[in-house]
Amino acid sequence: MSDVFGIQAVRAVLRESSDRARCLYLLRGRRDARINELIDLAKSAGVRHQAVDNIWFRRRVQAAAHQGVILECHEIALTGEAEFYQNWDTLPTAPLILLLDGLTDPRNLGACLRTANAAGVDAVLLPKRKSAPLSAVALKTAQGGAEGLQIVEITNVARALKQLQQRTMWVIGADGDADTSYLDMDAKSGTVLVMGSEGKGLRRLTKENCDQLVQIPMRGHVSSLNVSVATGVLLFEVCRQRD
Repeated sequence: MSDVFGIQAVRAVLRESSDRARCLYLLRGRRDARINELIDLAKSAGVRHQAVDNIWFRRRVQAAAHQGVILECHEIALTGEAEFYQNWDTLPTAPLILLLDGLTDPRNLGACLRTANAAGVDAVLLPKRKSAPLSAVALKTAQGGAEGLQIVEITNVARALKQLQQRTMWVIGADGDADTSYLDMDAKSGTVLVMGSEGKGLRRLTKENCDQLVQIPMRGHVSSLNVSVATGVLLFEVCRQRD
């Protein structure tokens, strides 16, 4: 089981993935239009709701603002690699895939998932090891962006990239030391965008398995962008090119 907390994230689950929901917990004494909407959504989906006190909330969620709302859920079902490749023909003609190689901050993961959803990404690939889990913090940051996304758990990044290249996908890695600007990439065909970890970026072996490395030119004093911001810049450049 996992908890989804925060009004917008809970609303997204009740609207789009209500089969995951088990119980809606509300802070006793809080009733407003947004809370009433959640109660109505829960009733429509056949999900029970319960009012609990603030001490219960503090014990259940210690590290984040819950806004007086927690939805107890089944875990998000991740797609396995074998199933993903077996169903490859169900993807669009020129898929857009985001591979997150070693993000460790759940907030960055959540922000990337939200952006991926907004950009119409067809699948997000996450390494099984050395990656932030799809925790309550990540799901709250995603604010519903994880719902409806195909999230694929992969065992080996380099091997996954080779598998994708065999399916005529063009692999573009984000690297601050690259010679090519992201504005010069060509992402009109099937594209895999690979983003590295917060501190070290792409690993050496991952870089070696990319078809192209691109960087976002910095015009001010900072030397790099947060990984979730960089992901947004690159994904929406892909959208611009395809539009």
